[in-house]
Amino acid sequence: MTARITAVTSGKGGVGKTFMAANLAAALTRRGERVLVLDADLGLANLDVVLNLFPKITLHDVFTGKADLSEAILPAPGGFSVLLAGSGLVEYSRLTPEVRDQLLGVIQKVSPRFDRILLDTGAGISDVVLYTVSLADEVMVVATTEPTSLTDAYATIKVLAGQQQRKVIKLAVNQTNKMGEGRIIRGQLQQVVDRFVSNGTDTPLKLELLGEVPTDPAVREAVQRRQLLLEALPGCPAAKGVMGIAEKLAG
Repeated sequence: MTARITAVTSGKGGVGKTFMAANLAAALTRRGERVLVLDADLGLANLDVVLNLFPKITLHDVFTGKADLSEAILPAPGGFSVLLAGSGLVEYSRLTPEVRDQLLGVIQKVSPRFDRILLDTGAGISDVVLYTVSLADEVMVVATTEPTSLTDAYATIKVLAGQQQRKVIKLAVNQTNKMGEGRIIRGQLQQVVDRFVSNGTDTPLKLELLGEVPTDPAVREAVQRRQLLLEALPGCPAAKGVMGIAEKLAG
């Protein structure tokens, strides 16, 4: 048995992708899954900041042969495991054959040890991001209700459909202002996708809404305290939204 691999990605930065990946991992762990979050934003990693971790060994050390892979897998708050990347490493900003092979090798080695691997990718449609997503069984795009976020989410969905022949792309809408806004956003994106996007197969691309996370001051409070929302304020509306997304993802 190998882990189910879920890529958590977004069209633009600042939409809460890493926040979502970390708290989703905690929610899935509560459901009994053995979860690993791999920080696949190799050059601009910030999962360590979100989790208030100070790693001595990162993926960079594994890639360069300075450390063994098992040394780089760390326990995180929330009961899941993490593989952290370095930050400010320009050599990982483009997809070289070495980066491609090393990333694939790491995922293949850790996969038998977990039920689920969440790949916290970089934002956008760079070759590193697209290759990382291609390694996943499923992809979840995180977007907000902002027009720029939706435009970039659509661009990402279009590229993933065309390059990877994805038939289903999951959607999580963050920072919604009213109940049901996620459904409206999903409907609007689906309409545009139906008109302008082809995945090169006989099955049209379907956007599956996993859920929405409402705008909640508790999120900012948890982020500033460098705590998981599900640990700090588990009863708040945003935490309940994340739990709902985890339930649908697991189901």
